[in-house]
Amino acid sequence: MARATGKSEAVYERLKGDIESLRLRPGAKLGEIQLGEELGASRTPVREAIRRLAREGLVDFVPGEVARVAPISLGGVRALFEFRMLLEPRAAASVAASGAVDERLLLPFRALEKQLDDFDEHFRTRDAAAQARSYQEFYDISEGFDQAVIGACRNPYLARTIRDLRSQTVRLRHLSHSGPRRMLTSLEEHRAMLKAITNGDVQAADAACRHHLAQTLQALIESLTSQDLAFGPDIHLDVVG
Repeated sequence: MARATGKSEAVYERLKGDIESLRLRPGAKLGEIQLGEELGASRTPVREAIRRLAREGLVDFVPGEVARVAPISLGGVRALFEFRMLLEPRAAASVAASGAVDERLLLPFRALEKQLDDFDEHFRTRDAAAQARSYQEFYDISEGFDQAVIGACRNPYLARTIRDLRSQTVRLRHLSHSGPRRMLTSLEEHRAMLKAITNGDVQAADAACRHHLAQTLQALIESLTSQDLAFGPDIHLDVVG
């Protein structure tokens, strides 16, 4: 059983990474036999991984039918960010409050401030091609910030709910073809959130996080509605999730 569980975890991580990065596009079929051949796994760990991804909202799975990567819709994006707006500013504010009492909680945030400053300094000196190649570096820093907030949040229910939304958020990140201007804006938004947390400013942490989410949603809407984006049938502009 341990071997099967380990294989299922490996298949899960592989499929999750492919979905988040859009290597597996929205609407793509997830045939158990084909995936098993590609991943060197039997149908049982593949089926377990698909069911787990379905619980996270990344896969549409109906027993007896072929599973598919979950579609993305404008309405769904708006609904996701509406929910995030209820959760993440509160978490950032609570971390700022906790950090004002316990300085040890702020260590990862101070390290992230340094990483952000170093990235900013080098990013601005690079040409367009080098900037494009460095996007993942910034994504890693922003992911580090999100994970630091989750780790420092003293409310386990709040932290768990935010963590459960991460896969949806990461997948949307790869749809935002916003270019260096949006990246630099996002960088400043992260700097403001980090400063508020490390200063123990509860209200500023809430406001900075709320502003960042609003700006990110606007950037995604602009990308999704851009005439330059080639929509497939599973990335669509409906008005409901």
